[in-house]
Amino acid sequence: MRGFVVQWRVVVASIDIQGGKVVQLRQGAEKALEGGDPLELAARFDRFGEVAVIDLDAAMGKGSNMGLIRPLLRAAECRVGGGVRTPEQARELVSLGARKVIVGSGAFRVPGGFGINADFLGAMSRKIGRERLVVAVDARGGEIVVDGWKSQTGLDLVEAARAVEPFAGELLFTCVEREGMMEGIDPEPARRLREAVGCLVTVAGGVSSLAEIESLAALGCGVQLGMALYTGKIGLAEAFAASLDWKKGGEGGLLPVFAQSPDGQALMAGYADREALAQTFERGNVCFRSRSRGKLWMKGESSGNTLELVRMRADCDGDALLATARPKGPVCHTGAWSCFASERRFTWELLQEVVGERLRNPSPGSYTATLDGDLVREKIMEEARELCEAKTREEAVWEAADLLYFATVLMAREGVSVADVLGELDRRRKK
Repeated sequence: MRGFVVQWRVVVASIDIQGGKVVQLRQGAEKALEGGDPLELAARFDRFGEVAVIDLDAAMGKGSNMGLIRPLLRAAECRVGGGVRTPEQARELVSLGARKVIVGSGAFRVPGGFGINADFLGAMSRKIGRERLVVAVDARGGEIVVDGWKSQTGLDLVEAARAVEPFAGELLFTCVEREGMMEGIDPEPARRLREAVGCLVTVAGGVSSLAEIESLAALGCGVQLGMALYTGKIGLAEAFAASLDWKKGGEGGLLPVFAQSPDGQALMAGYADREALAQTFERGNVCFRSRSRGKLWMKGESSGNTLELVRMRADCDGDALLATARPKGPVCHTGAWSCFASERRFTWELLQEVVGERLRNPSPGSYTATLDGDLVREKIMEEARELCEAKTREEAVWEAADLLYFATVLMAREGVSVADVLGELDRRRKK
């Protein structure tokens, strides 16, 4: 067994797309069911963890669903796989917002047959970074299979996993015999794989109970859910809770919860047990377990200053939680904006919120409200020229502030968010 093993207690929901529709297949071939709208699913699944988006048509060489997939990469924290055959494709996916890229068959095809394609994996790892590369080690009977699980490679699962580990930050293991069958997992190959490598390991294929999620989490493995999720046999809220290490929470099973705003500012800290976590997901507002009063409470229950949940994430060990939430009013009991700061730090996001509010509900004398589409465009051109003509640092700061303000007004009028712009800049950074 490796001396250092990276623990990984997460639940990943899968969105498999074929023919422009969300589907679930049995054994990678027979369509068992069709899901709903992929964008709505991605936004809902994102509350609980990363979302695996798999282009089945691209994987089988029968086309592409990129038109559907592209908007998902901004709507949720996604990992993407299916037909990724070149480092350039992988880099493009990352630039579009993919957190990780999954490769499968290409990792085990070499000229004239099958083996570890170190050149391909090395190029992928260098192009997007080892931490973003996930290698799918799909196996039947302990043997790696590729090409939509149709081709046997003769490669042993554990030996192949050890060979590809230097190139990948994570391995995705699918027990092909169990995939889509709802018959439960085979824990033995998952255990052998976890003991053989030190990188992250996520297990898929046949997971059909919370007990299995708990057992895999205890091994230090993440879980990817498909059929059990779509058939309603397992709910994501319950699966998320099952993946956590509640034993570290002591006798009361209390895990620390840190709340932050969508733009990353710290709001407050508290504790949650299983009930408080379940209520958070059910109510859509962050709930805690009071240690002093020994009771469940929802933040803002009496004051109305709730924390509207955006997403919940566990740390790598599954013993601490990070809740991203939108505060509805002051967070601290003292009346301060947060328990760590008396007022909200001024950000571009806050500027847009202020501008948007003044456009929607103009107050008497509001200059922002007078800026119609034509006028704001004139001001942008004027301020851009003045910024270019600035002679001193102070003038440049002043004119840049003016330009950013007017640009933000135009963005608000056109329905463009700060997140949209930053996302595009991030995409260019990763090209």
